[in-house]
Amino acid sequence: MIKEFQIPLASMQYIRKLIGTPVLKRVKKRLTRHKKTDQISLGYEIANSCKKEARVNPLEGKTLQVFGARSNTTGLDAQGITSSGDQYWNLGTSQLYEQAIRRGEGKLAKDGPLVVATGERTGRSANDKFTVRDETTESTVDWGKVNRPMTPEHFDAIHAAFIEHAKDKDLFIQDLWGGSDPEHRVAVRTIGEFAWHSLFCRTMLVRPNAAEAQKMQPQFTIINLPSFKADPATMGTNSGTVIAVNFAKGLILIGGTAYAGENKKSVFSILNYLLPEKGIMPMHCSANIGPEGDVAIFFGLSGTGKTTLSADSSRTLIGDDEHGWSDDSVFNFEGGCYAKLINLSAEAEPEIYATTKRYGTVVENVVMDEETRALDLDDNSLAENTRAAYPIHFIPNTSEHNRGGKPKNIIMLTADAFGVLPPISRLTPEQAMYHFLSGYTAKVAGTEIGVVEPTATFSTCFGAPFMPRHPSVYGDLLRKKIAETGVNCWLVNTGWTGGVYGVGHRMPIKATRALLHAALDGSLNDAPMRTDENFGFEVPMAVAGVDTHILNPRNTWADKDAYDEKAKHLVGLFIKNFEDFAAHVDADVNAAAPTAA
Repeated sequence: MIKEFQIPLASMQYIRKLIGTPVLKRVKKRLTRHKKTDQISLGYEIANSCKKEARVNPLEGKTLQVFGARSNTTGLDAQGITSSGDQYWNLGTSQLYEQAIRRGEGKLAKDGPLVVATGERTGRSANDKFTVRDETTESTVDWGKVNRPMTPEHFDAIHAAFIEHAKDKDLFIQDLWGGSDPEHRVAVRTIGEFAWHSLFCRTMLVRPNAAEAQKMQPQFTIINLPSFKADPATMGTNSGTVIAVNFAKGLILIGGTAYAGENKKSVFSILNYLLPEKGIMPMHCSANIGPEGDVAIFFGLSGTGKTTLSADSSRTLIGDDEHGWSDDSVFNFEGGCYAKLINLSAEAEPEIYATTKRYGTVVENVVMDEETRALDLDDNSLAENTRAAYPIHFIPNTSEHNRGGKPKNIIMLTADAFGVLPPISRLTPEQAMYHFLSGYTAKVAGTEIGVVEPTATFSTCFGAPFMPRHPSVYGDLLRKKIAETGVNCWLVNTGWTGGVYGVGHRMPIKATRALLHAALDGSLNDAPMRTDENFGFEVPMAVAGVDTHILNPRNTWADKDAYDEKAKHLVGLFIKNFEDFAAHVDADVNAAAPTAA
């Protein structure tokens, strides 16, 4: 039995204790009869047997048990939780795999990943996120459509309901770091009802070593209960889903959604609020290090290539999504990567593709063949936003400490679906601040309901949903850092060339990589440049290994008049968007605005 199902002896002993040997024997007969010998089938058959025979769950009505290693003497009572269910503290990857499969939360794929589905919510619930407005945040948070206020009373009502909802649940706890720099990290405790969420958090955040674990005291706690449903009438929420942040209490409540990304973005929001007071620039970016120790930062929204372009085998990866820029270093906030998988290519993105065939990777909303257990990365029937969470060391050539020195180059990525922007442009410091505050990319048809043609998206600081403070705070920090380091700034268009989306085609990734290499190794510093007639930045006229034709986007359009009209349209969108920032920046930044030719 043990050999047939390839289940560790300790796990099989636990299963026998849980359901009894007679039931286990009957399960084995049924599976053998149907020629099913995998671990997941065993888990489901066990669950069905327990239901059919109306067996009492041995986890109910008994003394609370604690599994794993508690990091310190601070228990869940510090968060007001008095659950009668079992507590699973800081379990490792294999233990969490077992728990997730036993509980029917996930399935084991052919090559080792844990495959899970998040249900109705397959992405962030931006309209359901709130921040408590109190004495702590009244004058420090940029209140508006991104940072929606919640009263302390409503938060307390939700918290009380969370405590009640969790009172009989098994809970999975992880004590982790948000941030790789020992001087600037935050101790975060995650508490949740799903084993796979615990594995996700353990993968995405930074794990403490044994000595650190014994002394850790949580500064912030995230309680995540997907089965909880908020009551908008009494709790001040927008729907049954809620993400509520209370900076004064160091507490974040997530309910009504199983999308795991809410966990990591909550930690990002915490650091984005705390670090500017220390003069540290928090950034929605990836980062890597070149052979000469030169650090590059890649700003970009989802779909612009931030993860793909930073995972370059010729450079050392620091991280793929969230970083801080202190006086002497760039450091990763995380210990893992969270990559989009839809249409992932083994040829174009080999490093990321390889992680989908690794034990320890958590794969969200990807269709899997039930017989072969093979993943179909091109199938978007469950979600367009399919994801994989994996430890950063799954990418070859990663930074040992998730840190690097001061950056030498800043890359701002945009996927321009209008086909107007050049594939690469050099920015002055004033232009860099202008484009950082603009945070431009474009949505294309099919990515969201109702989007039938290219739609401009401006997300200030390339991460507006996660920036609690006013954009000018982050913009001023960036300008200060650029002035101190003399870093080179580039705008890279990974979007369309030869026409708008639907007419032109996506910028060849081979060309984008060649342009990036030329920028990062210094080849472009002395290259002949022209001034773009619409945006005023400098554009190289020739780059080795790149078709000169694509360097001037107007040349790639068959209808030059149509290009001019589309360029004028995009310039107008930039100018309109920047009206909100004009009063908060110096005249030279306002002067960096584009002007239609």
